[in-house]
Amino acid sequence: MGQVLNRTNIADFVDKLRKSGKTTVATNGCFDILHVGHVRYLQKTKSFADYSIVLLNSDKSVRSIKGPSRPINNENDRAEILCALSCVDYVVLFDEDSPRDLLDEIKPDVYTKGADYTMETLPEADIMKKNGIRVEFIEFVDGKSTTKLINRINCES
Repeated sequence: MGQVLNRTNIADFVDKLRKSGKTTVATNGCFDILHVGHVRYLQKTKSFADYSIVLLNSDKSVRSIKGPSRPINNENDRAEILCALSCVDYVVLFDEDSPRDLLDEIKPDVYTKGADYTMETLPEADIMKKNGIRVEFIEFVDGKSTTKLINRINCES
């Protein structure tokens, strides 16, 4: 079972893992209503390193990105659900719109992002290059998204 880590201690924690010879992979997202697309994405993410770290947008961050009606599930619930997945080792909440600063602090060995991005469009590309972080782009599961799920629920109610 995964564990929620405090942001203030995460860089030291990842450094200790690195010094013990372990590798880390990080990804980020809102993970508002978990669906099969999320699970497959997180499973693939975990395959790139010994430990996976999900940088989870806080409620404040989700509202800023997605609007006032989101998130559907609060940050504590979303973090607990992610921690219940065997492919998630650690979860760290962040308030900013982007995890750039957090990624620069923890410097994972690998960073994953959806295949709708490329190195040219990745907002964190400069952080990846500066720190020598390998980036893996993961294909989405067709037709699976939280927004589509919410729209479907709204149409049926």
